[in-house]
Amino acid sequence: MKASFFAGESVHLRAMEPEDLDMMYAIENDPELWDVSNFSVPYSKYVLKEYIANSQYDMFADKQLRMMVVRNTDNEVVGTIDITDFAPLHHRGEVGISILREHRGQGYGKEALSLLCSYLFDFLRLHQLTAHIARDNEQSLRMFKSCGFVECGVLKEWWCVKGMFKDVVLLQRLAFN
Repeated sequence: MKASFFAGESVHLRAMEPEDLDMMYAIENDPELWDVSNFSVPYSKYVLKEYIANSQYDMFADKQLRMMVVRNTDNEVVGTIDITDFAPLHHRGEVGISILREHRGQGYGKEALSLLCSYLFDFLRLHQLTAHIARDNEQSLRMFKSCGFVECGVLKEWWCVKGMFKDVVLLQRLAFN
């Protein structure tokens, strides 16, 4: 039996805590991330505080799950990882990940994604995960593909970023592949 689905060599995943409010506020209100998150307005600290307080931390109740990506050496939060559009009937969900700019390129995202996939496939028995990645986001595409996701389609001009339309690659990972 695996000791913990949420503990890796460099990072671990944990539930949101009230002290994560400022970091979540920074991520949710970063206009550079709005392009890939389908949000276009800032969140207030009040709304985020309510979100943290009212989350049941139950994917089946909330239909989503957000976890904090925490570096093991100093317990610093380096990002978030989410499951959204969770459909229990169909055993699937969509993955989103955001690693703070200063912590990118250090393997934290890949390890967090691997941990989350292990939990979702091996413990919750999901059948598939999907992700939407801008075609020009080569680093993110490489990371997802290195974790077993495969390209299954391209959505032409799917996201409008700074007045320009971008193609989005639809990635999918099936359980036990």
